[in-house]
Amino acid sequence: MKKILVTGATGSLGGKLCHALFQQGHPVRVLVRRTSDLSSLPPPTDAAAIEIVYGDVTDYQSLLAACSGCHVIFHVAAVVEPWLPDPSKFFSVNVGGLRNVLQAVRETTIEKLVYTSSFFALGPTDGGNVADENQVHHEKYFCTEYEKSKAIADKIAIQAASEGVPIVPVYPGVIYGTGKVTSGNIVAKMAVKVLKHQWAYSCEKAKVELDYNPRSLKDGLAEMLPWLKNLGLIKF
Repeated sequence: MKKILVTGATGSLGGKLCHALFQQGHPVRVLVRRTSDLSSLPPPTDAAAIEIVYGDVTDYQSLLAACSGCHVIFHVAAVVEPWLPDPSKFFSVNVGGLRNVLQAVRETTIEKLVYTSSFFALGPTDGGNVADENQVHHEKYFCTEYEKSKAIADKIAIQAASEGVPIVPVYPGVIYGTGKVTSGNIVAKMAVKVLKHQWAYSCEKAKVELDYNPRSLKDGLAEMLPWLKNLGLIKF
């Protein structure tokens, strides 16, 4: 079987991907930093083990070496955070890392690149339309630097595809599940905080200052569709 290189393999999504590929019998190589926590990777079996190479997607030479002998890359590595004190990290990894991967594909015998983008890269919808992967971010505004970095990277990916690079972008939405509790697994992270009593919600301040009257979620949801239809924000 063809050897697969996975970047971002020690993250919440990348670890799950490695388990799936490994269970299917694919020979898997992972590019990890020396400081990475490897606990999410599949343990070795009598028949096979994950091949670990050290490097970083921002270090082109280490990335190029990792590609040697591989046929497919799953590029999952990304900085996924709501914000950072130094926002340049979003762009060095999410944009610069993709540029390096694309260049490595051009210089090696890689046959297919599967790039994990994000639904944030597509931007918000207008006029109640439902977006798909053909939507292009209008770039009028960005909610976060993460969104901006993924939108920029997406345009680079699309341009590379038009130039013949064998790239397949995918656009996952909010990801959550078992495994590492990181910002990339934000729903699980919030759930853990609630269970540890580290997250609390109160509407008392809104009641006093905004005359807010809370009601049950089911009542609010039941009235939401007619309200959106009356505003012309949805067409179904």
